[in-house]
Amino acid sequence: MKKAIIIFGSTGNLMFKKLIPALDKLIHKGLVDDDFRIYAISRRDNTIDDYIEIAKEHVKDHIDWERFKSHLEYLIFDVKDTNDYKILKKNLIKDGYEDVSVYLAVPPKLFPIIAKGVSESKLIEKKDRNKRIVFEKPFGEDLESAKDINRELWKCFDENQIYRIDHYLGKEMIQNILVVRFANIIFEQSWNRNAIRSVTILSKESEGVLSRGDYYDKIGALKDMLQSHLLQMAALILMDKPKDFSSESIKDAKVKILKNLNFNKDKLILGQYKGYKDADNVEKDSDTETFVYAEVCVDQDEWKGVPIHFVTGKKLDEKRSEIIINFHEKNDLGEYFPKLKPQEDKLIIKVSPTEGVEFQFSVKEPGLSNNIKQASLDYCHNCKAMENTPEAYERLLIELLNDQRTLFTRWDEIETTWKLIEDLKVHKQTPNIYDGYEDILDILESKGVKINDL
Repeated sequence: MKKAIIIFGSTGNLMFKKLIPALDKLIHKGLVDDDFRIYAISRRDNTIDDYIEIAKEHVKDHIDWERFKSHLEYLIFDVKDTNDYKILKKNLIKDGYEDVSVYLAVPPKLFPIIAKGVSESKLIEKKDRNKRIVFEKPFGEDLESAKDINRELWKCFDENQIYRIDHYLGKEMIQNILVVRFANIIFEQSWNRNAIRSVTILSKESEGVLSRGDYYDKIGALKDMLQSHLLQMAALILMDKPKDFSSESIKDAKVKILKNLNFNKDKLILGQYKGYKDADNVEKDSDTETFVYAEVCVDQDEWKGVPIHFVTGKKLDEKRSEIIINFHEKNDLGEYFPKLKPQEDKLIIKVSPTEGVEFQFSVKEPGLSNNIKQASLDYCHNCKAMENTPEAYERLLIELLNDQRTLFTRWDEIETTWKLIEDLKVHKQTPNIYDGYEDILDILESKGVKINDL
């Protein structure tokens, strides 16, 4: 069956920075057929050659443009004109494209307009499993707006035709969480409060908001990072083993654990980096947070008493995303090891920029002493794979084209995470101003928070 992808917003940053490079790699690797077609939709009056020249100015990756052009069709399009959708459908039928993915790389305000056009023209009809529509985070700006978007989409499409992208789920090590947990008996048997003392999920950035001030000032770190990326990671780390590893069973397990998370309202700490209000398109009196520390407990026996720490922020000391599993200290080896200091095993799942898994554990020091020290087994995933490591969007696109839903979020996942954030927002306070990483550490310590994983 011939496959095509229709991309609305084909002259935007997402297309140039992520989608074109990912599609080019899929073509280069032979993961799509020779007759695979990319329909680039835009309101701009360009020829296909004009479009390629514009893309060359914005795309930083190496692209075989001649090869890419052979799969490309550029369409001038008015998203409010139903006739344009009907013409597009006729072209698809004429060219024999029956398996079609419609990608909305556009602002959320355009979702209902395009969804209506796609539906009314019967470009995608309900119950047709060979047609699907995909759209990008943010899934609304709050719970109510997310519900509004979803209601409009459900009028036009079945839930199993709707693909919601959180690009974090396409990252190699996020996918690897399930393998680390359930393919290794040493971890599967010790993944509970009896062995684990705490979990830290962090995503630090060294840069500020850059050119995203207009978007970011309306959203902030709570909605931009905690509601989606960090809570998705938490769900994969904390969920029960699914009854099988089908897409729906994994999502069922994720939703179950998300509904059992409770934020500690007294442990919410917000910050705003010094100079944020000077960024382009940021309000001069903005109280938008650029840093969040939050803590949750899990209302399940196997996780009782285990704190889950979330840390995310901009203008910090480094760019690093990790999940750190801290096991209980061991200090009962008796007189034979008189200089034993409390030792804590630690499993670190490295998400970005380094991808891999590190396990820190205790060993005896070499020599005649009975001292104990910490050793490390460190697996670097992207070091081994080198250039063969797929980017998140490469993985997400091939899963989309093959109608595989595991890496995409279901509505009840989004609804549950928005409810958690809505409950937490009630306790939102004016953010602390910080000037660098050391300030953050001082602020956290002054609030009684001291963790070693920052």
